[in-house]
Amino acid sequence: MMGPAGLLPTTLAAEDEAALTELYRRGTPANTLRAWERDLAYITAWKAAAFDAPLVWPESERVALRFILDHSVDLAGGAANPARQTAEALMAVGLRRSLDCPAAATLDRRIASWRAFHRMKNLASPFEAPLVAQARIKARRAVARPRVPKSPRPITRAVLEQVLASCDDSLRGLRDRAMLSLAFASGGRRRSEVVALYREDIELGEFDAKGVIWLRLLDTKTTDRSAAPRLPLKGRAARALIGWIQATQIEEGPLFRPISRAGRVLPRRLAPDAMRVILRHRLQLAGLPADYATAHGLRAGFLTQAALDGAPLAAAMQLSLHRSAIQAQRYYADVEISDNPATDLLG
Repeated sequence: MMGPAGLLPTTLAAEDEAALTELYRRGTPANTLRAWERDLAYITAWKAAAFDAPLVWPESERVALRFILDHSVDLAGGAANPARQTAEALMAVGLRRSLDCPAAATLDRRIASWRAFHRMKNLASPFEAPLVAQARIKARRAVARPRVPKSPRPITRAVLEQVLASCDDSLRGLRDRAMLSLAFASGGRRRSEVVALYREDIELGEFDAKGVIWLRLLDTKTTDRSAAPRLPLKGRAARALIGWIQATQIEEGPLFRPISRAGRVLPRRLAPDAMRVILRHRLQLAGLPADYATAHGLRAGFLTQAALDGAPLAAAMQLSLHRSAIQAQRYYADVEISDNPATDLLG
C-alpha cells in the first residue's frame, strides 16, 4: 500500500521523511491510499508512453495540459495519433480498458491524486494554472454522460421480500436471509462492508431488552477505524442475524462464512464478490432475472424506500453514511413524483 514515500521533498532529513510518511499512512483512509497507488502507477506509465520521460516535480503545465487533452476525446475508430498510441500502450500493460473516452469522474480523480502528490512535496500543481484549469472545466463538460446507476434497479422492500422468501431454514438460507436483511436494513451497506464484518463487530447486549443489535463498521468507503460508526439493526433483520449466530454458534472471526457442499460452515470469510453471487442466485429463486439488480441495488433500494416512506433525507443519510447530500438526494429524486409523500400533505 502506497504512502508518500518517493514523493516527499528531498530536503527533509531521513528520520523526518520516515516520520512524515508514517503520518500520511495513519492519517489517510486505506481506500484513498489504494487509489493513490493506482493513480500514481497510471500517471507514471502515461508520462512514459506520451513523453518517453519519467515524472518530474513540479510537473510542467505542458504535460498537465496534454494529460487533459489525451483524456477528453474518444479515440476509438479515429486515425492514428499520439494520444491513441499512448492509450494503446497503456492498454497493452493493463492500465486502460479501451480507447473510449474515460468518464469525467475518472479524469477528476486522477488529477486530484496528481495534485495531492504535489502537495506532499510542498510544490505548486500545474493544474492550478489558468489555462490548464480552464481546459479541465471544458473537458468535464465535453465528456459529460448521462448518469448510469450502479444497479439496473433498486431492491426496494417489496423486491427484498420476494428474495427473502426464497431463504429456507438451512444454514445457507439462514446466512443469506441474515446477510441480505442486514445489508438493506442497516442503511444499504456495500458488499465489501458486509463481508468484512466480524462477530466481534456485533453487539447483542441490548437485543433482549430493546430488540436492537449494534454493528460496528471498522472500514467503509467514507470512514476509517479511528471513526468507526455504530449502526442499529432492528426488527426482522435483527432477528435474522440472531438466528444465524445461534445456528452456527459463531463467537469470533468472520460473521458471514462459506458453507461447504456437505453443509459445514467454514472458518474463513466470504470472498469479496460472494454477496453478488448469492444475490443473483436468490433473485433467480424468487422468479426474477439474475441480472434484475446488483448488490448495490440494496443500497439504492434502502434510500429509495426511505424516500417512498417519507423518511427525511438527513435521517436516511445517518444510516447510509453518505457524506454528500447531493449524491444521496439522487435516489430521492428518482422516486416517481406521484409517489412522493409530499403530494399527500393535505390528505
